[in-house]
Amino acid sequence: MPFALLRHLSFALIAIAASVLLTARARADLVWTPQGGWQLEGGSLSGLAETEGHNAIDLMNKGRAAEEKGRSGMALGYYGKVVKRYPNSIWAPEALYRSAHLRLLRKQYYKAFDAYQAIIGKYPNSKRFDEIIGEQYRIATALLNGARNHFFFALIPGFTNRARGVQYCEQILVNAPYNNYAPLALMEAAHGQHRLGNIEEAIDALDRFINNYPQSILAPDAYLNLAQMNAALVDGPYYDQASTKEAITYYQDFMILFPGDHNIDAAEKGLADMKKTLAESKIKMADFYFYKRSNFVAARVFYNEAITSYPDSDVAKLARKRLSDVEAAAEQAKRSPASGKKLLGIF
Repeated sequence: MPFALLRHLSFALIAIAASVLLTARARADLVWTPQGGWQLEGGSLSGLAETEGHNAIDLMNKGRAAEEKGRSGMALGYYGKVVKRYPNSIWAPEALYRSAHLRLLRKQYYKAFDAYQAIIGKYPNSKRFDEIIGEQYRIATALLNGARNHFFFALIPGFTNRARGVQYCEQILVNAPYNNYAPLALMEAAHGQHRLGNIEEAIDALDRFINNYPQSILAPDAYLNLAQMNAALVDGPYYDQASTKEAITYYQDFMILFPGDHNIDAAEKGLADMKKTLAESKIKMADFYFYKRSNFVAARVFYNEAITSYPDSDVAKLARKRLSDVEAAAEQAKRSPASGKKLLGIF
């Protein structure tokens, strides 16, 4: 038989053996009882030789016994040894999970999150995947709501760290972008950024939300929050109106997509305010060209834009009056060239 063929067959046999091993481990369940301790049920393989397997079980039993007695520090020590010495065994993810659980009880949120993250990173096929994502979400929201991580053997609380909560929300999105917790995490990240005063980052998070999770029950809130956050960036009619236009777009989208939402009145008011600001900015530009430059063409353009921006408003009425003044001034300039040149700034 050719050597190349033998080599391919060897690789195939190795792959089949690995698949069988992984399948056997997947079928195996770890069960703990106060009477019998940890046992491997539903499968005969643990990923360890017999001696190592007994050593791992012994450490796991000692850890759980210490845990049951309320000696969490000692339990963490035993579980840590399992993870370090037997990282490729079926016991390692369970030891990490127990460690994360204890860290959470001790309000060591950072280490708890990291332990859960280690399970996801090293053992992505864990049957507890969804549960772990949920625990990570709870840690993130706790930090966003002001929970303080404990240091020094869980005795001393640190400072609030909402930025860490935002970071954890973003990590959840990387871990499980299609999990049920993903849209919740992204919305929490947006709220966290807003609370931290990072408006641009909050807007970015909400923009990702409406693009990635348009069918979520939180989508109406995302559109309305986007409109309101853009509106908050508006400094008035004398300044750039990019945020005003963005706010108008999101208010309109909200009203079109969710006409029955209970916040529709707030959206209508917000839209009216933004349209008024935009129309007033057009008036300011038109006034400049009319009164300061006697540029009747530019003045007409901006007064008309003010009317178009918010037709049924007092601003539009003022724009129409100013348009009449422009027409009168333009007519006067035609009748009196010298006066017209002066109006246009030639003299």
